[in-house]
Amino acid sequence: MTSASTRHPVILGVDGREPGLLATVWAADEAARRGLPLGLIHAVTVALHDLDGLEGRLHQRLRRNGREVLDQAAVLVGERHPGLEVAGTLVEGSPAKVLCRASAEASFVVLGSRGLSRTEEYLSAYSVTVPVAAQAACPVVVVRAPEHTTQDQPYLVVGVDGSPSSAAAVDCAFDLAARRGAALRAVWVWPSQLIAHVDEATALQTLRRLLAETTAGHGAAYPDVEVTHEVVRGHPVEELAEASRHALAVVVGRRGRGGFTGMRLGSVPHGLLHRARCPVITVPRPGA
Repeated sequence: MTSASTRHPVILGVDGREPGLLATVWAADEAARRGLPLGLIHAVTVALHDLDGLEGRLHQRLRRNGREVLDQAAVLVGERHPGLEVAGTLVEGSPAKVLCRASAEASFVVLGSRGLSRTEEYLSAYSVTVPVAAQAACPVVVVRAPEHTTQDQPYLVVGVDGSPSSAAAVDCAFDLAARRGAALRAVWVWPSQLIAHVDEATALQTLRRLLAETTAGHGAAYPDVEVTHEVVRGHPVEELAEASRHALAVVVGRRGRGGFTGMRLGSVPHGLLHRARCPVITVPRPGA
């Protein structure tokens, strides 16, 4: 049998200011739930100038601060899950690039959110969530709000649109729901601008059939997951954000191709990073 230490860990990106409590809790709980190790990673950008001068002293201070926040995160994890295997790593390099490399051997990459605007994401060197969510090799969890656990039956939301990436999101969502004893809301959003150009009744019937087919093959593997199917009209970001209001998480596929990192991520997951009211989980399409 393969030991947990040789399996893909859950990776938590640790911010340079202080460990994000929500993201740390999510990552630690998921690692414990799966019996996986938790890897804490803090990246320090290498100074471009003479490391013996002012930049060098600043760099050393950043490294000391990085070790401190890694230690703080490890303490938080240890208090919550005393038996969990935890390893902290201080890495030289761009945080986004470091975490994307780590994602190749990870089950999840978990990040907190700094609440940057879209303009700040593109222009700021501190933008990590969008480039990592757009390029990571594994699902990326951005914990911008807590899981909502007060519902009589907790549930996750998964966005479905018929693409290979949304099929991968459905796979991930079923697994997450089963491990939490939660229900699953599968939501297909029909963009409003398309309604005037098709026979509405026929289109709705087709979308409901496709939505049911997308989830149908999971019943045998996840017999305890209760699934509901919803076809709604409106803007995908707005409707999925509304559906996420009381959810444990909203799960979506990554559809973007080429261009800037936000374009590689896709407009819907990018929008949900700003609008969702629970953790957002972005799943890469197969082979991405």
